Amino acid sequence: MTLDRRWILFAASLAVIAAFFVLREHWQHALGLAPYLLLLACPLMHLFHGHGGHRHGAGDHRAKTDDLT
Repeated sequence: MTLDRRWILFAASLAVIAAFFVLREHWQHALGLAPYLLLLACPLMHLFHGHGGHRHGAGDHRAKTDDLT
């Protein structure tokens, strides 16, 4: 394991431990923010989702008359 990876794991572990103790003491404050975080997540998901991911091909997307059943 490289030295950089050890520091990253150490920092991540320390962050998880710190988050545990902070949330343990301030759990009601964190739950009070939960509805607002949910409302904030909706526009952020629309903003960062990427609007070009739904194309499956470069062809014409109009329905042909023989495809209709």
